[in-house]
Parts: sequence; structure tokens; C-alpha cells
Amino acid sequence: MENLIEKLLYRSRWLLAPIYLGLSLAVIALCFLFFREVYHLLAHILTIKEADVILLVLSLIDIAMVGGLLVMVMMSGYENFVSALRVDDDEEKLAWLGKMDSSSLKAKIAASIVAISSIHLLKMFMNLEHIANDKLQWYVIIHMTFVLSAFLMSLGDSKFFKN
Repeated sequence: MENLIEKLLYRSRWLLAPIYLGLSLAVIALCFLFFREVYHLLAHILTIKEADVILLVLSLIDIAMVGGLLVMVMMSGYENFVSALRVDDDEEKLAWLGKMDSSSLKAKIAASIVAISSIHLLKMFMNLEHIANDKLQWYVIIHMTFVLSAFLMSLGDSKFFKN
């Protein structure tokens, strides 16, 4: 009976595969958003203000970072929890593939969230005349919470606390 339960538990990891595949649909959605923003930028390039161009470019960077985060979670999560990815020899292999355990994935996710939050906060500062002070204060508090959380997670994973 114990052997059967262990086999079922081990094979249940494959239930995660459709979830990781589903994340690729989110990457497709981000592609549509990205190119919608590019179209908006190019369609109005002659009439748009410099500050608005910067805000649009920051939005593009934000979308790209979220897309990179999704790909990293998809592939590393699949490799760590489902099965090793087999990439053909003639295909280009990502340098980090197969080298990121769940601890380093967690650290990369935390760093990505801080970077995405930083870009969002910069967008708020660029659009300061349209933002209430109390709203901006909450953005800064939330961002600092992300920074502190990422710092504490990295500190918790450091060798200092493992000995």
C-alpha cells in the first residue's frame, strides 16, 4: 500500500505540466499587449510628449520583464518539479536551464518582482502631477515591502544562517 501511495504521489507531479504550459498562454497575451503599446507609440510619435514616450517605454520594459519572469518560472518550475527538459543538440539551450533549483528560482522571482515594482514606481513618479500624495505613499510602501521581503529571503538563504 505504501509503495502504491508513493508512486501516485510521485506521478502526480505531471499535474503541474498543464499549468506550466498554460503560462505560455500568458506570454502570448503579453506579446499582444506589448505590440499594442508599440503600435500606440508609433502611431502618435509625432504628437506625443516626451514624458509620455518615456512612460510608454517603461510600460514596454515592464511587459518584457514580466514575460521573462513567466518564461523563467515556466521552464525552471517544469525542470524542478516535473521532468528534465531535453533540448536537441542543434537547438540553442538557455545558459541557466538545468542550473536553477527552487531556492535560486525563488530569489530570481523576488528580484524580478522588485525590478518590476521599481519600474512601476518610476512610472508613478513620471506621472506625478496626476497622482495623489497618499496613493504615491502607498506605492512606495508596497515597493519597500517587496525590497525588504526580497532582502530577507536572500538573507535567509545565505550561508550565514545555514551554519
